[in-house]
Amino acid sequence: MSYEPKLERKVFDNEADLEDRLGEPSPALVAELADFAGLRGDLVVLGAGGKMGPSLCQLARRALDAAGRDDIAVVAVSRWSNPAVEQGLRAAGVQTRTFDLTPDADLAGLPDAGAVVYMVGAKFGSSGRPAHTWAVNALLPDAVARRYADVPIAAFSTGNVYPLAPVSGGGCTESDPPGPVGEYAMSCLGRERAFEYASIERGTPVTLIRLNYAVEMRYGVLVDIGTAVRNERPVTLSTSHVNVVWQRYANEVALRSLRHASTPAFVLNLTGPETASVRRIATRFGELLGVEPSWCDDEADTALLSDAGRCHRMFGYPDLSLQALVEATADWLAKGGTVWDKPTKFERRDGAF
Repeated sequence: MSYEPKLERKVFDNEADLEDRLGEPSPALVAELADFAGLRGDLVVLGAGGKMGPSLCQLARRALDAAGRDDIAVVAVSRWSNPAVEQGLRAAGVQTRTFDLTPDADLAGLPDAGAVVYMVGAKFGSSGRPAHTWAVNALLPDAVARRYADVPIAAFSTGNVYPLAPVSGGGCTESDPPGPVGEYAMSCLGRERAFEYASIERGTPVTLIRLNYAVEMRYGVLVDIGTAVRNERPVTLSTSHVNVVWQRYANEVALRSLRHASTPAFVLNLTGPETASVRRIATRFGELLGVEPSWCDDEADTALLSDAGRCHRMFGYPDLSLQALVEATADWLAKGGTVWDKPTKFERRDGAF
């Protein structure tokens, strides 16, 4: 069942409006949660304090309420480096727990669950701290899988586990062999292998979600490109094409994928349907912002690209198109909307983050 939005909103008035839209469940999500017999306990979200976690938790809470599942709590687990985020989730009816998720932690202190969404990961600074990156990305998942051996787990991974692919080929599919570039990507494949082992050896139902570049108005590849254009900085073309996907859709797919968690693990590419040209995106930002974009570096004929056809067949297409996302981002930047200082570094081709 695909989500048919009432209106493809291209403009967000403010952060409250954006947060409301990010947390708006589709009828398909509500219907699936209403008859999800496998959900026999609370939904625990590990690593809920990051860029996507707060909106995923609010989306889940609103969907469960609409589905009449007030017997299911949404429990957000994080260190909560930003207390305002935790307070906002509590106000939205999400329970919170403070826990430092490290490989050495006693995970017996984590709340029991009927299902788990795993969002923990180390990326930036990974090139300078490879041992820490491997510990967080590969050792911690094994400990989590042991703690939650009997419940479905939807674990966020990344399209970085794939090799760079020809921009003319549509991207890597789930059946293509991994080919991670750099230690960060290798450690992410290690995360997948830890969950796969739990699925095979202990029968833990798992979905591995290979996400390529979720976006909303405050961060993401489109913000990176649009900000460069607005500030009259050259846009690098070294990575000539990208995949992006609206964050609300990405979070919804993660929640709906819990019904498909299996043994062995079910692998799902999650991104938008377009192989998007960075040059064309920047050109469109220039038109919308009234700025002539400039460029640097040569366009390579390979990029980090995934084919999410399986995802779109199962869950429908994203409810905001690439065009709508670019227009909404341009409007947001033009009126001085809040932008987080969290660049994606999508242009890196050596895997060094």
